[in-house]
Amino acid sequence: MLVLGLETSCDETGVALYDSERGLLADALFSQIDLHRAYGGVVPELASRDHVKRMLPLIRQVLAEADCAATEIDAIAYTAGPGLVGALLVGASCAQALAFAWDIPALGVHHMEGHLLAPMLEEQPPQFPFVALLVSGGHTQLVQVDGIGQYALLGETLDDAAGEAFDKTAKLIGLNYPGGPEIARLAKQGVAGRFTFPRPMCDRPGLDFSFSGLKTFALNTWQECRSAGDDGDQTRCDISLAFEQAVVDTLTYKCRRALKQTGLKRLVIAGGVSANQSLRQGLEKMLGELGGNVYYARPQFCTDNGAMIAYAGCQRLLAGQQETLAISVQARWPMEQLPPL
Repeated sequence: MLVLGLETSCDETGVALYDSERGLLADALFSQIDLHRAYGGVVPELASRDHVKRMLPLIRQVLAEADCAATEIDAIAYTAGPGLVGALLVGASCAQALAFAWDIPALGVHHMEGHLLAPMLEEQPPQFPFVALLVSGGHTQLVQVDGIGQYALLGETLDDAAGEAFDKTAKLIGLNYPGGPEIARLAKQGVAGRFTFPRPMCDRPGLDFSFSGLKTFALNTWQECRSAGDDGDQTRCDISLAFEQAVVDTLTYKCRRALKQTGLKRLVIAGGVSANQSLRQGLEKMLGELGGNVYYARPQFCTDNGAMIAYAGCQRLLAGQQETLAISVQARWPMEQLPPL
């Protein structure tokens, strides 16, 4: 089955072609970072308009790269949620219109299921069951995965997601948007031990997270340094390192607890923050101590992309799942509501 995947949940327009027998044939992505940088964050209306502008040219590009005609496509998968409603509607409307014109089925895909299954695109994909850490700008969740659609939520953030905390902390200390990569870049130049940040909720039972306090701690630290006249680049680097270490240690600690609680030895990390090298190294070290393995997608498939949507949609379409031509998206959509395959 040849599936065209469309991703428009936030500020990146992703298109890909996935074949159930040959694998990923082509993918293309347009990021709106430059568009939103002037505002310090994503402006929903601008994001929606840019998706409209980019979608059809990217589809043509992907078809050309794969040397594929529209008549060869068997189905279309698109992100139906969660995400920005206006942005989601662009992808959903385009997918349903093309599906009607080409007389093929279209299927709405859960954005976070796409992230969760992105490591399946690699040469050595994880086997079910496993524990998944979904960590991005909008989500931080630990999920036990027994199969596609068989998800049990183990813990989630009670406030800011980890990626959101990265971006907001970066803005508070005067870094450019997007803040997560900036924090990671500066952290490499930081002096370890100059600042010590708390590891939130690691001193209590459970698998939930909280990152808003770390953001406040970073702001207070920065303001104290500025008051003392110490607000140079090195201080930003040192705060970035302390913040990153606190987030990585917290995520690693909770993942270790989740693996022990479930008795599993396989961990999948997915979402934009999974590209963070310090996090990968911390989890690899922890899994090595436990005698387990950690899996993740290549960097370009950690952030939002069409390939993960095409793959996830293909699996559900092969299982016989379809929907009507109605255009329906969901800004909020608990992954546990998805039907199992």
